[in-house]
Amino acid sequence: MTALGAALALLVGFVLGLLGGGGSVLTVPILIYALHVPVKPAIATGLCVVGVVAFIGFLSHVRQRTVAVRVALIFGPFAVATSYGAARIAKHIPPHVQLVLFALVGLAGSVMMFRGTFRKSSKTDVVAYEFTPDARNVTMLALQGVGVGLLTGLIGVGGGFLIVPALVLFQKLPMRLAVGTSLLVIAMNALSGFAGYAGTVPIDWNLVMWFAGTAAIGSIIGTLVSKRVPQQRLRQVFGVLLIAVSLYVLYRR
Repeated sequence: MTALGAALALLVGFVLGLLGGGGSVLTVPILIYALHVPVKPAIATGLCVVGVVAFIGFLSHVRQRTVAVRVALIFGPFAVATSYGAARIAKHIPPHVQLVLFALVGLAGSVMMFRGTFRKSSKTDVVAYEFTPDARNVTMLALQGVGVGLLTGLIGVGGGFLIVPALVLFQKLPMRLAVGTSLLVIAMNALSGFAGYAGTVPIDWNLVMWFAGTAAIGSIIGTLVSKRVPQQRLRQVFGVLLIAVSLYVLYRR
């Protein structure tokens, strides 16, 4: 493990714990361009790493009671099933096409990040929320789950940078509750996508273990910091970062 690799792994975990998303969109370019992992193994490795780290972050949010479990348990299964199927199909897609799709999704994600910052922030983020499992809410969650699962399987993004704004905008979850809920969905979704890649691409398990372990530390730090930092401002900063990463991927592809 190089010092650069450790620092970047910490950054991935920190962002994931802080915002409830963005881990995969950073992990895949890091693995490809900084650690020189081929595209398809990088996508599979990124899914495994982000799935594990998201689950650890989710456990931290459970202790803080900032997870809408019922929302995640409706959203998650649709994402999981679609993610696994899309990952099995992805082996037939040329790597350069996956990178272009990855960059375009990153740019779309930056728009979603900025849209999620329109609400006024407060020092104490209200987390009281009651989910109504009516036909509209369930249908919306199912459609969002299918869309996120498709992206996860095809290009290796856990979908958090899309899940969080969707939960805030369409399900009206408070920000911190959306972050904790997103981490549970990401964990299920990413690990399902990884299962779809398993056996079709080579995996460097040593890389997976040290990257995930280091990122997990960053995730715990990010979760703790998230209680003290205005989420709107962070989402704006991350939106800019998404644009930069996406344009770099398009340039390097």
